[in-house]
Amino acid sequence: MPNWTPSQTHRTELLFKRYPDLQKAYEISQELSAILSHSKDKRIAFKKLAIWYNKIEKLGYKSFNTIARTIQNNYETILNYFDNRSTNASAESFNAKIKAFRSQFRRVRNVKFFLFRLSKIYAKSLSPTFTLDPTIPIDQAKES
Repeated sequence: MPNWTPSQTHRTELLFKRYPDLQKAYEISQELSAILSHSKDKRIAFKKLAIWYNKIEKLGYKSFNTIARTIQNNYETILNYFDNRSTNASAESFNAKIKAFRSQFRRVRNVKFFLFRLSKIYAKSLSPTFTLDPTIPIDQAKES
């Protein structure tokens, strides 16, 4: 068990005795977490994910169908995480900032100026070399 208090451990033991399927589901979810957090090599992670996926198929727990299908459909992309242990969280965060900024300025009339302001406000979080000149068409903007 994780770093649980004695009370949490006791309640968990009682719960797992009464509902063994819940214990199995908990153990399987912890196995997936361990694969993602402890695997260092892409090939080993691939094998462990395949074994984990096979367990899910054998057990037939419908609650794991979504994650199992996601792993099956996107395993190559998921395995790329093990190359340098990076995710697209920064890109998702930046997209959220753009959406929030855009929602503040509905009905933008001057798109070039909007993109210029956007680059001035958020460019530091992207790249110190990226600038967007409002006089240059978007498809011709480049990093300097």
